Amino acid sequence: MDSQLEKPRHIVRKFQARPQHEGVGAVVRRSIGRFELRYFDPFLVLDEFSVAAPAGFPDHPHRGFETVTYMLEGAVKHEDFQGHKGLIKAGDLQWMTAGRGIVHSEMPAGQGVSKGLQLWVNLSSKNKMIEPKYQEIQSKDIASTSKNGVTVRVIAGKSMGIQSPVYTCTPTMYLDFTLKPSSHLKQPIPIGWNAFVYTLEGEGIFGLEKSGPVGAHHLLLLGQGDGLEVWNKSNKVLRFVLIGGEPLGEPVAQLGPFVMNTDEEIDQTVEDFQYFVNGFEKARHWRSEAMVGLEA
Repeated sequence: MDSQLEKPRHIVRKFQARPQHEGVGAVVRRSIGRFELRYFDPFLVLDEFSVAAPAGFPDHPHRGFETVTYMLEGAVKHEDFQGHKGLIKAGDLQWMTAGRGIVHSEMPAGQGVSKGLQLWVNLSSKNKMIEPKYQEIQSKDIASTSKNGVTVRVIAGKSMGIQSPVYTCTPTMYLDFTLKPSSHLKQPIPIGWNAFVYTLEGEGIFGLEKSGPVGAHHLLLLGQGDGLEVWNKSNKVLRFVLIGGEPLGEPVAQLGPFVMNTDEEIDQTVEDFQYFVNGFEKARHWRSEAMVGLEA
């Protein structure tokens, strides 16, 4: 909290994430991965999603990157073709490394609306074809601390003297901040990393104290520097995530849920998926419980 910033980062671009339809009946506010911002190295997509049964994200593949699902409200049932399944409940984290291939389903569990954030983190060329793996942390086990009106949940990286146990193939920080009225934050960010803020609740002042307040559902791209300053001068709680990552600096070839470095690799991925080979073998006969229910 007492970190001295020699070169605080300022907002260089801001826009509001507006609702759009994705999956089957789901609504997302997409801020990265849309036409205004296709890619923010190493980040491919950021969605704030809202979904209620029977809508959701039934069986679909991934290759070449990681999906980070952080639930804000409700719960999502996750299943994949390797037999992995479970509930991601409010406050829980799932950091899934798709690597060479995963086919999975993400559907709301229970009644009501389930809300969360899903971030796609690109993998370097040397890591794109690694074996899939999961890191899952329940809400009660996420590193958290509070001081001077500021609470942080450390999803990845470190803040306010605490560190997340999550291992990130692509060096990444992911911090969930809540600031009470009149509180002030100084958060270091590694020099050279790309970083952004996504606002969830309330309104805050970011980067320059004299700048205007920013409300919910906004993406703020930060310029270069060694950290971020934030002020909550409103009479309501401010909540936002601060996410940063080390740029890969590699070419990106993307076709929907497949992200590689060249068009030839994308063509090979499509062929692998169509013929159930090279990581997609188990997709041939697998259907999620959710999909079986939809087909019944």
